[in-house]
Amino acid sequence: MSLIPRGFYLDDIFDDLGGPRPPRVNELKCDVYEKDGNYHIEMDIPGYHKNDIKIECEDGMLTVTAEKTNETHDENKKYIRRERVYGKVSRSFNFSDINDEGIQADFYNGTLKIVIPKAKKTESKRVIEIK
Repeated sequence: MSLIPRGFYLDDIFDDLGGPRPPRVNELKCDVYEKDGNYHIEMDIPGYHKNDIKIECEDGMLTVTAEKTNETHDENKKYIRRERVYGKVSRSFNFSDINDEGIQADFYNGTLKIVIPKAKKTESKRVIEIK
């Protein structure tokens, strides 16, 4: 067990080499759970506006994409450090039994909440006759 946090020493010395860092996969943290016959996704997307977020569903694959463009460049600003990231981040979820026409989403205070209704299960079991 180490009492010193990982990356404690010189953790940011190489951050600015090579320009801005690309977004990390884990920037869109979320919880996925099932409740009342629906799937629920609660995703933290801080710093984005509702218009920056797009939700798509195709063949049971739900994709959430958030894109932020760079602010206008001001010649009078002399940056000491730039940590805010601009670009596109996305997260995909594969569901096999959803009703994609009933999906609802709400975005408030940096949290996106998606309710995905489960499709009615149909009996798909068949007995195959052997000849």
